[in-house]
Amino acid sequence: MSSPLRKTSNPNGAIVFLIAIAIIATSVASAFAFDIGALLNNKPKQPDKFAVIRVDALASLIADSNSHVNIYDANGWALRSRAGVIPGAHLLTSDDKYNVANELPAEKSAKLVFYCADLH
Repeated sequence: MSSPLRKTSNPNGAIVFLIAIAIIATSVASAFAFDIGALLNNKPKQPDKFAVIRVDALASLIADSNSHVNIYDANGWALRSRAGVIPGAHLLTSDDKYNVANELPAEKSAKLVFYCADLH
């Protein structure tokens, strides 16, 4: 009795498979080489200056008149109408498509806090 799942030898399929594996291996190796090259050039990447802030720490910043913190609400209008807005927060026109030049401070060293509770 022959099985419907019987393997057959197909040399063309094996060649195509090996070529595909070689292309993938070459792509991975070149990407890895690029990363090694960046490290060897001794150009350290500037670390991101993002951090998660707790509610109590934000409340302290808001209470401190010298903190000059800028708070931005990235929630949608529906959630803002239900949940409210942190007093003094700037309302972004969108969570991901706002105009940076118009909506954020021009000063690059400004302290910015963004919050969002929407389940986009």
